[in-house]
Amino acid sequence: MQKSRHTPVAPTRTQRLAPGGEIDAHRHDDHQIAYASRGTIAVTTDAGSWIAPATRALWIPAGTVHQHQAHGELDLHLVGLPITDNPLGLDKPAVLAVSPLLRELIVAYTCDPSNDSPPHRRLRAVMLDQLALAPERPLHLPAPTDPCCANCTTSCAPTRPTTAPSTTSGARSAPAPVLSPAVSAATSASPTPSGAPRSGSTTP
Repeated sequence: MQKSRHTPVAPTRTQRLAPGGEIDAHRHDDHQIAYASRGTIAVTTDAGSWIAPATRALWIPAGTVHQHQAHGELDLHLVGLPITDNPLGLDKPAVLAVSPLLRELIVAYTCDPSNDSPPHRRLRAVMLDQLALAPERPLHLPAPTDPCCANCTTSCAPTRPTTAPSTTSGARSAPAPVLSPAVSAATSASPTPSGAPRSGSTTP
């Protein structure tokens, strides 16, 4: 993967990405949950890609170098968790099933991240309880380890125009990429939830 940046604290927030938009490679000292209430999110690491429509969320363990890419208009909800908060006990990226209740908890929690009131802390506690019950789903495309396969994958990958990173964040916008069969299948299974509030683009 390309050179990455280090953002120690994983943010909690909601942001919108245009189709084909990206957040460049980075890592956190915290765990992070990435959930798209609209569109489909792909997270890529050196080990492969994990894909999540609106019925799935992505678990990204602390220290994992990763980048985000939007497939379709994306309302992205990010939840940062201290390294001591690991309700799933996972040390590798994973795709998790999102129940209607968990969806609403994530959306509500990320829309007001600075709220430290007792009701908001209780909301967070219920969200973590629901995460602990979320089953894993096999929406993972492993990166090829055989050199011949890796070269073939690179040569067959669709070419995206080069885009300049934002001057205020790691978010980038690009024309919509060609969807892989796995992303197309995941997207077709996704419901059409309501959009999330628009927020400013800040570095994750």
